[in-house]
Amino acid sequence: MKKFVETVGFIVFAQGAAGLLHEWTGWFRLWALVARLDVLDGYAVFVSIVLVVAGAAVMIAADSIRT
Repeated sequence: MKKFVETVGFIVFAQGAAGLLHEWTGWFRLWALVARLDVLDGYAVFVSIVLVVAGAAVMIAADSIRT
């Protein structure tokens, strides 16, 4: 279970980082989920920052899971 939570945290973190890279450089459009959702137009940077922070928090919280 701990590895699963760490993996989910990493995926969320990576999506946020890819969203930020897409906003700053224009790359990673196909890989970044935030860049592909039209609903988030104008909020992509904020959503990406939230994803980075949430992913880091989930990865940190995974250490408290006892197996």
